[in-house]
Amino acid sequence: MSLNFLLLPLTSLNSPLHQPANTMTTYPLIDRYILGKYIKTFLLWLVLIIVIVITFDVSEKLDDFLKNSAPIGEIIFQYYLNFIPNFFSLYGPLFVFISTLYFTSKMAGNTEIIAILGSGVSYKRMLRPYLHGALLLALGILAVGNFVIPRSNIQLKKFEDKYIHTHHRSYYSNLHFQTAKGVQVTTYSYDVNERSAIFFQQDTYNRDGELSWRVSANKITFDTIDGTWTGQGVTQRTFKGDGETMRTYNKARLKLKLAPDDFNQAAKEISTMNSIELYDHIQHEAMRGSGAVTAAKLEFYQRLLNPLAFLVMTFIGVAISSRKVRGGIGLHLAIGISLAFGFIVLMRVCAVFAENGNLPPFLAVFLPQLIFGIAALYLIKKAPK
Repeated sequence: MSLNFLLLPLTSLNSPLHQPANTMTTYPLIDRYILGKYIKTFLLWLVLIIVIVITFDVSEKLDDFLKNSAPIGEIIFQYYLNFIPNFFSLYGPLFVFISTLYFTSKMAGNTEIIAILGSGVSYKRMLRPYLHGALLLALGILAVGNFVIPRSNIQLKKFEDKYIHTHHRSYYSNLHFQTAKGVQVTTYSYDVNERSAIFFQQDTYNRDGELSWRVSANKITFDTIDGTWTGQGVTQRTFKGDGETMRTYNKARLKLKLAPDDFNQAAKEISTMNSIELYDHIQHEAMRGSGAVTAAKLEFYQRLLNPLAFLVMTFIGVAISSRKVRGGIGLHLAIGISLAFGFIVLMRVCAVFAENGNLPPFLAVFLPQLIFGIAALYLIKKAPK
């Protein structure tokens, strides 16, 4: 379908193209045309890229599938069917950007943009179907990312643990965390299979922040029958005022407010939690003083704020590609891919600063959206009208 006919004089007063925007009682023809292209082109690019990625992924993991005798049904329905929502969440804004560049460049090359603007529709008004399409996809990924993808990740992890990553991590080292308010635990290493910790120490502080009790042991082991810990080479110190009482035991049962899952960080897979569970997890990890809280906050804010990238990438794509240039689609794609690459790099850099520096996780996620959002507004303002 082409809009070149708009270049011809139109005399029909009933034509939706001649009616003022505020008198249109149905979704206008131009809006339907642009929104249809927006959605169809996005889906086309998404399906095309997914097919290519799955093809490469199958070739890479084929040896694992064959070696571990993975059934075809589980490969298709448990692995790759749950792989698609993750892929859409990670790269959806990029596909929106490329598809917007592609079909808008074609419209500009066919002088359809000129026809739309020449019919009396303002540039700002022309952006409305782009906004509607971006909002539709953003709301979709907001729901999918917060509640659907975590459940898909559970199935993915089960499949990967069974057929791909068959060797699991069995211990953790140099752990330091808080199990309750005023209770801190440190240990040199923890063995997941044996449920035992080497060079264990637990400090308990009173309300004034003073150390009141310390227990240390060369080794502690969890008894699954009675739910207690057995310590070897145990030392207990009690602090009262300026005095200290110390007791030592070769072997003793310890009543600790501690569970094996407090050590087993692998049991806390944030990618498998929906956003409500993830929020509760963040509060718990913050209370423990865990270093994993930053990664959890990054995941939480990415789920909430990354849908904004659909709007940002859409408007940047329109602003770049709505002008007819000699280089055509090729030039638009070259400029667009450079900007998209810059956006991805900035997101990654901010995440690294949040994980290893002092950048708050919220700013690490929001800052790239803000910078490129301002760039989108600038490009829209400077776009030829």
